[in-house]
Amino acid sequence: MIIDQLGETSAEASSYVNPKNNLGRDEFLTLLVTQLKNQDPLNPMESADFTAQLAQFSSLEQLFGMNKTLADIQDTMRAQESGNVLDYIGKLVKTHDNTIFVKDGNMDSNTYTLEDGAEVAISIYDIEGVEVRRIYAGRKEAGEHDLSWDGRDNSGNLVGNGVYSFEVEATDENGFVVPYDTYLTGEVTGVTYQNTTPYLMIGNKLVAPENVLEVRKNNSQ
Repeated sequence: MIIDQLGETSAEASSYVNPKNNLGRDEFLTLLVTQLKNQDPLNPMESADFTAQLAQFSSLEQLFGMNKTLADIQDTMRAQESGNVLDYIGKLVKTHDNTIFVKDGNMDSNTYTLEDGAEVAISIYDIEGVEVRRIYAGRKEAGEHDLSWDGRDNSGNLVGNGVYSFEVEATDENGFVVPYDTYLTGEVTGVTYQNTTPYLMIGNKLVAPENVLEVRKNNSQ
């Protein structure tokens, strides 16, 4: 084969032509023409060998065509994906999260779901992990419940703007922990990309579209 024959006579030359050892279409054709020009007239290339190398080149051309087709398909899918993601802007989405965004006394809607009935206490933490409020919610049945927080700390003062989080302590009548999930519902204000991956912007948080559980119209607009 052409690569083997040239490699036997000049490994350095082959390395120079393609340092990455990954021949492209143009390099392959150049090597084939060079071999034909420099073959021994008294010992010309066998027709079978030449035919085999042309077949190799034909296969290479087909691979290039296939790669281009795949690239076009990927570009189309990315464009469709981007269009779908942009449709989230202005909508209210619900996602798994325990983040609370507070701005000027207003906050996004947060909920939690209990697997079983339980006594519930909720702790709210600032960005440093310091508890600012503890709420005793009392007995709650299994299912989804709103987080009822007036934006005040344990001293009754309004907390400042920023990012907070909450945790649920849920125990049944025997003192066993009841599993729960936390959710965030907020308006998507934009879309950003991290390493070509799209994320929805909800307040100061980035949410992957695949983590969205529910989408609703924003009736407040």
